[in-house]
Amino acid sequence: MRTASIIAVGTELLFGQVVNTNAAYISEQLQLLGISVLYHFTVGDNPKRLKDTLARASEESAIVLTTGGLGPTQDDLTKELIAELTGRALVHDEEAYRRLDEIMRSLGRKNYTENNLKQALLPEGAEAFYNEAGTAPGFVLEHEGNAFIAMPGPPREMKEMMQRSVIPWLAKKSDAVIFSKMLRFYGIGESALETALLPIIDGQTDPTVATYAKEGECAVRISSMRSTEKEAEAAALAAVRKAKELAGEYLYSDEDKDFPQVIVELLSSRGMKLAAAESCTGGLFAGAITSVPGSSEVFDRSFVTYSNDAKIEMIGVSNETLDRYGAVSEPCAIEMALGALENSRADIAISVTGIAGPGGASCDKPVGTVFFALVGRNGERVSSGKHFRDRGRRVNRQVCVLEMCDMIRTMLIK
Repeated sequence: MRTASIIAVGTELLFGQVVNTNAAYISEQLQLLGISVLYHFTVGDNPKRLKDTLARASEESAIVLTTGGLGPTQDDLTKELIAELTGRALVHDEEAYRRLDEIMRSLGRKNYTENNLKQALLPEGAEAFYNEAGTAPGFVLEHEGNAFIAMPGPPREMKEMMQRSVIPWLAKKSDAVIFSKMLRFYGIGESALETALLPIIDGQTDPTVATYAKEGECAVRISSMRSTEKEAEAAALAAVRKAKELAGEYLYSDEDKDFPQVIVELLSSRGMKLAAAESCTGGLFAGAITSVPGSSEVFDRSFVTYSNDAKIEMIGVSNETLDRYGAVSEPCAIEMALGALENSRADIAISVTGIAGPGGASCDKPVGTVFFALVGRNGERVSSGKHFRDRGRRVNRQVCVLEMCDMIRTMLIK
């Protein structure tokens, strides 16, 4: 069972009312298991079209995974159509009923409607995947060389079932072991990174090397599939070492950790505290850092000084600097960082000021013009000006956060 198709069920997906994030998540998890995803299908709550899609998917791939259509309403028909396609009857599952009854009673619904009981029916011969995050159970049904795996549509329920039940079931069916490492890079584009890694990408069979573009950064997944975990790990790690030789200057994590998490861990390992002064990011940097568990031990405070008055009143930026150089300038960024350090208990302080767009630009300072400064109590000082490609306000601000993280990482690892 090395090929799969994914079917997302729900008219709301076709109407664009709900974004189908399930398919991307499932594909990523299957890739880790060495299973190739051949097709993504999206089909509405139409019995004929769904049955036809199930039939086509089962002809093309060994594993058919569905999300959605397992609920209590009349348009929830996924399991009914899988049962019909495979010639199975729907039968009562006592454990599914017990769980459903328990949930309903906990909600004070002792006399729930008949259609709710539909969720306790499963195709005959199916192995139930009980739902720990909702009411509708999923299942796997093997039939004539195919495996039909049905999961609920809500992403939280689907992910929980995928991790708890589906992945262990698929792993048992595999005669090989997968070992993967995700490397994360900043400061290099995907095409440039791929070019740098060509010595381990060209002619690859195992390990496999795949690059992914993310907002402002890149990731590389290196995977090996061997007969034992030890062999797979050794092969993947050898490729990781080569990747570090080729592009290590841009690598910030070889453990698939995001940049804020890396910064929090670096600060924690050194017993240091951080402060920030933000203008164009408006607190986005502080939000990213404080989203990491344990950040309270290393993050002292942030000053969101969006206006010139705030820069003057909160962190002591001088009128002279603002008049002479403007708020979007390297001298202003330096004074912002120094002010944040002086007005905090931090060991180092970072600042950012720039033009996130779409307005506020000028001929000499277009959208994407940003200045940064990082200062420390031991006299450390780094500042820089950047002109990032304009990718829209949201991405522009996110790239600023990544640049701030990279400045901190660079200082801390010296």
